Amino acid sequence: MGGLILMAAAALALVVANGPFAETYAHGLHAALGPMSVQHWINDGLMAGFFLLVGLEIKREALDGRLRTWPDRILPGCAALGGMAVPAAFYALANLGAGTLRGWAIPAATDIAFALGVLALLGSRVPVSLKIFLSAVAIVDDLGAVVVIALFYSSGLDLTMLGLAALVVAALYGLNRAGIGWLPAYGLLGLVLWVLVLRSGIHATIAGVLLALTIPIRVSPGRPEDALSPLHRLEHALAPWITYLVVPVFGFANAGVDLSGLTPEALLQPVTLGIAAGLFLGKQAGVFASLRLAVALGWAKRPAGAGWGQVYGVAVLCGIGFTMSLFIGGLAFPDPEHETAVKLGVLAGSVLSGLAGAAILLLAKPRTATR
Repeated sequence: MGGLILMAAAALALVVANGPFAETYAHGLHAALGPMSVQHWINDGLMAGFFLLVGLEIKREALDGRLRTWPDRILPGCAALGGMAVPAAFYALANLGAGTLRGWAIPAATDIAFALGVLALLGSRVPVSLKIFLSAVAIVDDLGAVVVIALFYSSGLDLTMLGLAALVVAALYGLNRAGIGWLPAYGLLGLVLWVLVLRSGIHATIAGVLLALTIPIRVSPGRPEDALSPLHRLEHALAPWITYLVVPVFGFANAGVDLSGLTPEALLQPVTLGIAAGLFLGKQAGVFASLRLAVALGWAKRPAGAGWGQVYGVAVLCGIGFTMSLFIGGLAFPDPEHETAVKLGVLAGSVLSGLAGAAILLLAKPRTATR
């Protein structure tokens, strides 16, 4: 349902940006609201909550979920790494000499809500094992995106603010080690951390991930998830707000692109072409080739009950990069000059991946006992 709502928000943004309220839409997003514009509050503020949820999911999956053991991590890990490296290479090839290589990471991301929304529309045609596999790939992919944002999209670092942020992280870690599970204490320190990270030169959303990694989770071998742990309680409380409010609002604020006067030449601009090709061609090539190689080498097994055609269809769906790709695009090219090119590339690559992936999954045959 979250994926379907996100699709609707993106479609609405395109309608508004190309209708009679286009000017109101643009002015509203750039209107000042205190120290930042409305769009900055959405991208730097609300999206910190999204990254907090991502961090909680990464920690839970690594300690108490589908990525708990190394055998569980190998297949989605290989797929995610291939699915990040190959799209980045596609983008780099399209942008050599254009002065726009800074956007190499834009097509390296997968939008889990969008992709799972497409799978949900296909119902029982897709084995549960493939839905689990796609979720695991997206979790590893999100972890890679967080690292990329922290390392490559930070600038003008303020060492004083970084030092103070490190002290807050140390305090959060101390609460964890002391066995304190009172979430408001983590929330107050997390808010201070967000302000310090925002002023440090590192993107503010990284504060959400750092906070998530300090939230306590109780894990016992062989025991199912502890629904009463602070991490699980916070994740379950956040998930509806992030899924049904924050991500759709981000999609509506960032997917609107003026299509008037759009020409075929615009789609062939290096940034647009690199992103679209990276998402549609690079993602499926990187994910599927890495997956086949891991299985061929005996490192992992194919998802249970899934034929190679179905696995390929899911690899194509990984090219839906919408939320994270738009987010990284805004960091790579904050200037209006490249904003439209980024949005066109992300929309084109994501739509092609979604339609092609769904068609392949509809036509693909499941794995049989004799195959």
